[in-house]
Amino acid sequence: MELRNIAIIAHVDHGKTTLVDALLKQSGTFRENQKITERAMDSNDIERERGITILAKCTSVVWKDTLINIVDTPGHADFGGEVERILNMVDGVIVLVDASEGPLPQTKFVVSKALKRGLRPIVAINKIDRPDERHGDVLNEIFDLFANLDATDEQLDFPVLYGSGRSGWMASDPAGPREDLSPMFELIVSHVPPPTVEPGPTRMLATTLEADNFLGRILTGRISSGSLKPNQQLKALNRDGKVIETFRVSKVLAFRGLERVPVEEAQAGEIVAIAGMSEATVADTLCDPAVETPIEAQPVDPPTLSMTFRVNDGPFAGTEGDKVQSRVIRDRLEK
Repeated sequence: MELRNIAIIAHVDHGKTTLVDALLKQSGTFRENQKITERAMDSNDIERERGITILAKCTSVVWKDTLINIVDTPGHADFGGEVERILNMVDGVIVLVDASEGPLPQTKFVVSKALKRGLRPIVAINKIDRPDERHGDVLNEIFDLFANLDATDEQLDFPVLYGSGRSGWMASDPAGPREDLSPMFELIVSHVPPPTVEPGPTRMLATTLEADNFLGRILTGRISSGSLKPNQQLKALNRDGKVIETFRVSKVLAFRGLERVPVEEAQAGEIVAIAGMSEATVADTLCDPAVETPIEAQPVDPPTLSMTFRVNDGPFAGTEGDKVQSRVIRDRLEK
């Protein structure tokens, strides 16, 4: 099966996560009678509450004979380091822009990172069914934005789709046909190159980190070379090449729809999550014990805020909330 890895870039509220919902539905990822939540990719509690994407998440759809891994990137400059690391995993991007509002600051921020990495974007002008849409002007604004960000001639020659993620259609012409998302799937397969694979032993750059109650620490990234199997012996190198730990892979999880499925083997080019490590973190290289040099990585941005957690001595202490003991709060922060 062929493989494509893409990221979707958009400003907050331009319809990125709703478009991913429609791609999942139309690729047959869900059964006809399956009940799914709206904005399925925003699974984090804070994301659901605020209606924004904070953590980059990966999903996959199968279109004909191609597995397409889709990474939903955060649309805020506050999560800049997250965005840069995510773009290391993909070979193409879809720039989604509201047909009325045009490109806004966060679109500019993430697009600048994507263009610097040499990715050739696909532009999708969304919400074309809005009464105040102005797709012609918006297309000119996008072209100007790309030019201002020093895009190459090849990057400026971008394909354009028009449509509505909520209504579930995209077309190369604003007038339609307003049928489905086939034009977008076909454009991804034809325009985005397959992942480049390097020869040599297993190497993978850790891009995102999360905790699981059963598996412990889970790191997600794209395999640069070699393959990964459960029980394989790996070591973790930090950005300076120092060995952090040696560990045995307990699980290799591939993305299938919105689920993570354990697999017996994953090849170079695939985006997977692995468990088994206790110290390794984001920007570390997980590799075969024979490898000495780490993959060049974007460091985690330093914190911009410091907090002190202490006993509440305010007038409303103890009147609400159930996770109030210091040990419970500490466990939550550690997780």
